[in-house]
This record gives sequence, C-alpha cells and structure tokens, in this order.
Amino acid sequence: MAKAATDATAFLKDMMGAFPVDTSAFEGAFQNTASLNEKLTGVALTAAEKSSEISSKWTKDTIAKLTDMTKAKAEPADYAKAMTDFASAQAEVAAENMAAFAEVAKKVQMETVELLMAAGKDVTEEATAAVKKATDDVTTAAKKATAK
Repeated sequence: MAKAATDATAFLKDMMGAFPVDTSAFEGAFQNTASLNEKLTGVALTAAEKSSEISSKWTKDTIAKLTDMTKAKAEPADYAKAMTDFASAQAEVAAENMAAFAEVAKKVQMETVELLMAAGKDVTEEATAAVKKATDDVTTAAKKATAK
C-alpha cells in the first residue's frame, strides 16, 4: 500500500515536471492589479478630501450666516428681512456647492475612465505577447518532436 502511494506521488511529480508553469504571468498580473488599485484608491481619496473641504466650508459659511441672522433686531420687520436674506444666500451657496461637488464627481469619472482604458490597453498588449510566446513555444516544441 505504501509503495502505491509513493508511485502515485512520483507519477504526479513527473507529470507536473513535464508541464512547467511560468508564474511570471501571474506575478505580472498581480503587480498590474495592485498598481491599478493604488491609482484608483488615490483618485477616490482625493475626491473624498475635496468633498470634505467643500462640505466643511459650506458648514462654516452657514453657521456664520446663522449667527448674523439670529442677532437681536430693532424692528420686527428686520427679522423677516434677515430670514429672507439668509434663505436667498443659502440658495445661492447651495447652487455653488452642488456645482463644486459635480466638478469633483466629473474629475473622478474622467480619471477613472482614463485609468481603466490604460489598464485595458496594457492587458491587451500583455495578452498579445503571451499568446505570441505560447505560439512560439508550441511551434518550437512541435519542431523538436517531429525532428526526433
């Protein structure tokens, strides 16, 4: 029984040795994926930082305007005017900030598409090179086999 297991192990070892595996393609794919992920993460983190800056500025501006609006007024009509001024200022600031968020989103979209297009081009080139190498290897092996 032990001899059969040894024979099977030797057989599998010989069989795997007859079909060598080139791991460089896997290593290259891993490196390319890691590089792409690093670039995409950079795009996302930059967008998060810019969005955070926009939100923070918007909040500070709103608090400053609320402070002005809540100050004591001499006339009751001044309260209505302060509320109207605050509302119109907020509408204007909201439009500006939404446009700023849209610019951040647009930039993220453009950078992501560029990165993915470049990655697709690289993958295509690598696949073409791998197919050419495999074809050359098979041709060489076939020539050796027929020469014997």
